[in-house]
Amino acid sequence: MTKKNSKKNISIIGLGYVGLPLAVEFSKKFSVVGFDHNENRIEELINYEDRTNEITKKELKKTNIKFTSSKEDLLNTDIYIVTVPTPVDMYKNPNLHNLKAASKFVGSLLKKNNLVIYESTVFPGATEEICIPILEEASGLKLNKDFYCGYSPERVNPGDKDHKLIDILKITSGSNKKASKMVDDLYHEIINAGTYKAESIKVAEAAKVIENTQRDLNIALVNELSLIFNKMNLDTNSVINAASTKWNFMKFTPGLVGGHCIGVDPYYLTYKAKELGYSPEIILAGRNLNDRMPEIVTQKILDLMKNKKINIAKSSVLILGATFKENCPDIRNSKVIELINYLSKKVKSIDCFDPLVLQNDRSSVKVSWLNKFKESKKYDAIIFAVPHKQIIDKKKYFLNLKKNIGVIYDLKGFLSINESDGRL
Repeated sequence: MTKKNSKKNISIIGLGYVGLPLAVEFSKKFSVVGFDHNENRIEELINYEDRTNEITKKELKKTNIKFTSSKEDLLNTDIYIVTVPTPVDMYKNPNLHNLKAASKFVGSLLKKNNLVIYESTVFPGATEEICIPILEEASGLKLNKDFYCGYSPERVNPGDKDHKLIDILKITSGSNKKASKMVDDLYHEIINAGTYKAESIKVAEAAKVIENTQRDLNIALVNELSLIFNKMNLDTNSVINAASTKWNFMKFTPGLVGGHCIGVDPYYLTYKAKELGYSPEIILAGRNLNDRMPEIVTQKILDLMKNKKINIAKSSVLILGATFKENCPDIRNSKVIELINYLSKKVKSIDCFDPLVLQNDRSSVKVSWLNKFKESKKYDAIIFAVPHKQIIDKKKYFLNLKKNIGVIYDLKGFLSINESDGRL
């Protein structure tokens, strides 16, 4: 193991998809405390179990991270890195409860010359307008005089084993030149891909929020194209593959946009824009279409069933995959769950198979979760929703679960055209 730098003690606040990988990498060179208020999460990590599947048991056993829910374990910290979730509320407005609580918590621990770095996605200006005042009030210290602050937006891609934390170039920023250098130098210690020093915290915040806004809009475009091409009896994937032969065509594919990044981040930007008196049009148009896709897809599936004269009210449906993306166990803001909710109002029964969804998360979804299948049970409709490896590997088995007259719907386009009755 790499020799520790005894001069820096780092505490990571929040041990989810962002915080845990960060703690693991920093622990290879520094003394690290991993803090999370969820005691069950801490107990799991102490027992080398990561429910997010981002870090293996073997990797956890190699670290010397002190996992804790105790405030006292953070008293010797030099650098605090905040990686708490920043979702939206039911009205699609930023929910900064976790961020404010974490800032107050860190502020109560702050000492002179400490550095606080935020990684959570926010709207431009949030760190300086919301977080820093809380830090100052809770600590009685002054920014750039007694302590320093930085912002380095997370760029993790849950479930992606090819683009890990250390392989993705890191944006850094600070509250002044000294802080900026401190933050940049720190991340240089662990990021193999290097760093990019932004001119200000606000620039770094804005860069992060437009990354996912751009992806959201591009996916909204191909979702709308898919709706148009369906009416033309054209296969959208075939059209996209043909267009992709031009060097400057950006290849995006249609689908449901959920999760805690692409489906959320644009609302942070539009919230701030409205606050400043500007009413966004293009961003919200794309977001609105993507939000409507579960209902649109539901209707397409029901129409296919009607065309085959299937009795929808008495029908049984199998959903394959329920998380917000492939090879990831997270069902937060999964649009597949919305699809299930729409379908459940029309069909008799819905079974769902997703080996990655944790047992504790299953109770929140009104569906029959399957661990095993009865060979005798066949379905009126089978929806290939999320292409987990475990689902792709058993594709032929699942296709054979369809009744003689039934519907196969391919949400992500990983079946051949001949294997499905419909897809986006």
